[in-house]
Amino acid sequence: MKNEIKTKQNEMNAEDAYWHARNVVKGRVSPELEAVIATNAEYAYHYARWIIKGRFPEGEAVLATDAEYAYYYAAYVIEGRWPEFEAVIATSAKHAYCYARNFIKGRWPEGEAAIATHYMWAFDYARHVIKGRWPEGEAAIAKDAQWSALYQGFLETL
Repeated sequence: MKNEIKTKQNEMNAEDAYWHARNVVKGRVSPELEAVIATNAEYAYHYARWIIKGRFPEGEAVLATDAEYAYYYAAYVIEGRWPEFEAVIATSAKHAYCYARNFIKGRWPEGEAAIATHYMWAFDYARHVIKGRWPEGEAAIAKDAQWSALYQGFLETL
């Protein structure tokens, strides 16, 4: 029986290993399973946040390749700005906007190119971060009638 469990653990992917840690072990797993978890950004983040409840250095390399989970790791594990992840976070309109608003607390030139590609995040960046007109995001905002109208209304309040 013990060999069967070991065989199953050797066949686990990152998702299986994470759920094994969460539901079976209810805590940290072996270094071999942690190495499996560390191959997937989503499960490396979840493992750090919900199992370790702190940093998971073995998973940080894969997290640094995924804007979404790099942002979540900075927000909910690091709980603040983390320069090592900023290059990848800056590639996602949504996560660059959230990072600028929540951690930079102001304009973030490194993320503006991505933010300027999406009407909703460009509008939110202009409204909540710049707190004024943002010409660089206007082309994206203009592509959506609803967000364009919201933006025009916002500009009228300035």
